[in-house]
Amino acid sequence: MNGMKTRRAGFTLMELSGFTLLELLMTLTVAGILITIAVPSFRYVTNANRIASEINGLLGDMQYARSEAIKEGQTVTVCASADGATCTGGNAWQSGWIVFLDSNGNQQVDAGEAIIRARPAFNGTDTFIASTPTFTAITYNRMGYGQTGAAAPITVNLHDATNTTAWTRCLAVTPVGTATTEKYNPAGIPPCN
Repeated sequence: MNGMKTRRAGFTLMELSGFTLLELLMTLTVAGILITIAVPSFRYVTNANRIASEINGLLGDMQYARSEAIKEGQTVTVCASADGATCTGGNAWQSGWIVFLDSNGNQQVDAGEAIIRARPAFNGTDTFIASTPTFTAITYNRMGYGQTGAAAPITVNLHDATNTTAWTRCLAVTPVGTATTEKYNPAGIPPCN
């Protein structure tokens, strides 16, 4: 080999390896087109998954509180909480919430009442605000009912920072405490806006 080209089947090794400039440009063009198509789709998927995770977190904790109230035979409360130890009394649920055994049903963590779940504040700038300023907590009794005190369902609206309707989700809570998730509906039925 020492400075000499090795021949194999009529071609030199230098001729068999590498890409031509045309092949490289075509590959980069195809890759650019695929990235242009994939990036917006990827953004939608990541935002949709984050929003679904946030809303399903509160839905799951409400269902957990209901089942614990039935299982333990006592009242269990879910309330907005910024510090993970006390109820804040606000209707902004993006700051976090707690689930606790509320033996006296006063929707406040008192001495001897155990916190059984705590959800920290959202990492991003999403907002999760109840449609009614008085919906700061819900208490489930030993039969699994959680009275909201309202005649119609209350919604907790989840919006991203851009307020894009494609990612808007709502948690609808009926007057007896049953919770379901809903997508944005411009007609307002169900009342998710």
